[in-house]
Amino acid sequence: MKRIDDLKVKIFADGADKAGMLEMNAKPYIRGLTTNPTLMRRAGIHDYRAFAKEVLGDIRDKPISFEVFSDDFPEMERQAMEIAGWGGNVYVKIPVTNTRREAAYALVGKLSKAGVKVNVTALMTLEQVRAVVDVLDANVPSYISVFAGRVADTGRDPVPLIASALVAMQSRSHAELIWASPRELLNIFQADAIGCHVITVTNDLLKKLSLVGYDLDDYSLDTVRMFREDAVAAGFHL
Repeated sequence: MKRIDDLKVKIFADGADKAGMLEMNAKPYIRGLTTNPTLMRRAGIHDYRAFAKEVLGDIRDKPISFEVFSDDFPEMERQAMEIAGWGGNVYVKIPVTNTRREAAYALVGKLSKAGVKVNVTALMTLEQVRAVVDVLDANVPSYISVFAGRVADTGRDPVPLIASALVAMQSRSHAELIWASPRELLNIFQADAIGCHVITVTNDLLKKLSLVGYDLDDYSLDTVRMFREDAVAAGFHL
C-alpha cells in the first residue's frame, strides 16, 4: 500500500470551518481547499464575502474554491467576476446546471474565455464532462468536479466514470479532474490508481489518515476492545 506522501493525486480539504481550514492548510499533503454554500451554512457563516476574504488573508499559496449561489445566470456571472477578483489563487465554483435544469455551459465558457479560473461542480455524467470540456478555454486553469461519492450512493461504480472523464479531458491540459464527495478513505487510493488529478476530502475523513497501512490484526483487537469497553461502560447484564 502506498503512503500518503507517495500518492500522485492531490488532496484538497473540503470544509467551511475557518479553524479547520487553517489546520488543514498547514499540512504539507493538503494541496488546496474547497468549500460550498451548504458547508458554509452548517458552519454558521452569514456574511459570505467577509468570511471568504478573512480566509484568503491566511490562505494565499494554495488554490481555494468559492461557489456562486445565484440561480440566475446573469447574476451568477456577476458573482463569479467578483469572487475571481478576491485573489489569484481563487477558483470560482459554477454548478453544471441551475435548479431549473438549465445547463450552465455557455456561462462556463464565457467565464473561462475571460480568464476566470472555474471549478465546474456537481457533475455526475460523462455527457456533462464532455460538454464542459468543449467550452473551456484551453489556456486557462480549471477544475471539473465529478461527484463520485453521490454516483456511488445510487449503486453505480464511479471508477469507470472517472476513468472515462480523464480521457475526455485530454484535450484540455490546463483542466484537472476532481473526485468529489468521497465516502471513505479508500477513495483516495482509488482516485490515485486511475490517475485522477485531485480528490476533495472532508476533515472527518482526513482524520482517518493515521489508519493508512495500520496492521489489520491490531485493528481487529482495537475493535474488540472498543466493544468490550462500551459494554462495561453501559453496565450491561444478562
